Amino acid sequence: MSKKVVLAFSGGLDTSYCAKYLSETLGYEVYAVTVNTGGFSREEEKELERRALNLGVKEYRCVAAQEDYYNSCVKFLVFGNVLKNNTYPLSVSAERTIQAQEIAKYAIETGADAIAHGSTGAGNDQVRFDLIFQVMCPEVEIITPIRDLSLSREEEIEFLKSHGCEMEFHKAQYSVNKGLWGTSVGGKETLTSRNSLPEEAFPSQIKETRPSELEIEFKNGEVTAVNGEDVEHPVYAIQKIEQLASAYGIGRDIHVGDTIVGIKGRVGFEAAAASVIIKAHHLLEKHTLSKYQQMMKSQLSDWYGNWLHEALFLDPVMRNIESFLADSQKTVSGKVFITLHPYRFVLNGIESVHDLMSDKFGSYGEANRAWTGDDVKGYTKIVSNSLNIYHQINKANS
Repeated sequence: MSKKVVLAFSGGLDTSYCAKYLSETLGYEVYAVTVNTGGFSREEEKELERRALNLGVKEYRCVAAQEDYYNSCVKFLVFGNVLKNNTYPLSVSAERTIQAQEIAKYAIETGADAIAHGSTGAGNDQVRFDLIFQVMCPEVEIITPIRDLSLSREEEIEFLKSHGCEMEFHKAQYSVNKGLWGTSVGGKETLTSRNSLPEEAFPSQIKETRPSELEIEFKNGEVTAVNGEDVEHPVYAIQKIEQLASAYGIGRDIHVGDTIVGIKGRVGFEAAAASVIIKAHHLLEKHTLSKYQQMMKSQLSDWYGNWLHEALFLDPVMRNIESFLADSQKTVSGKVFITLHPYRFVLNGIESVHDLMSDKFGSYGEANRAWTGDDVKGYTKIVSNSLNIYHQINKANS
């Protein structure tokens, strides 16, 4: 019997080459799997299946993982207001981690002898796939033809043609990776430190120019309604907000940071829903969490985002941080009011029964109702005591 290999299949040139190479050259039965984390429509899924079967795979499966993706990862990115380097909502980093887990589960389910992906040796994704596979199915061989053979695009196309695969593999000017939590955009400009992406590089072109109002309702840190309409699951709220905000060109930027493989990398992205939701959620937290809850959350959220980016999602410390983040959301409920404009949005304010900005205790700079001037005099005397000792001692001995 032929050995089985599960292939992470995106339908692009690299994974198409892998499908043919694994079956024709290495003699495997190829089980191609696409994990949809919000990047493919139903029509695109059908086209991927057709392409995979035409390449000779034994079986094709598309795993719908949008809700699992949100439940296991995206909601904690919201709870933590996670933006890598204060910029990037970790769209691809999070997505690859979940895709790798689903593919590993399928490899275990089918009793595969090997598992394969089409990553090159130059980026982060190779580490994310390899690490997840090694942890979840360590006995399964990992095969990476593009990386191991250092293939050029022309060599891949020539191989496919020589095996009867006449496919249109035109090299797009911009590489686009779409998912639930954002779309990455790469091009010649992102290979430089100087140039920005042009308007036409972004998949969502501006359709709206007149300002419009957006209302997002949160319950325990999760979006439950958009413009007064309840949603069955937060995934649908994300999709609705993406539709509304991307029409204004909101959420576009270029992220530069340190890659897992040790070099600086630069990538463009558009993440309208992620940008709006994270900022709206953060504003609601400023009103409903204590000072020290916010301070601890900020520190742990940075670690969570960094470890997710570095492919360490399966480290148990991530579950510990998730427990803290989830517990912190008990009072993060209420409505946030936003105005959408071309290329930007304005957070107007919030309403919440948990709002700690209550005039019952005082109005900043206006009135004090929970303390007296004498209380403040005594407080500052005690607080300044250690500082006075330090400065007086060192002044006398300087």
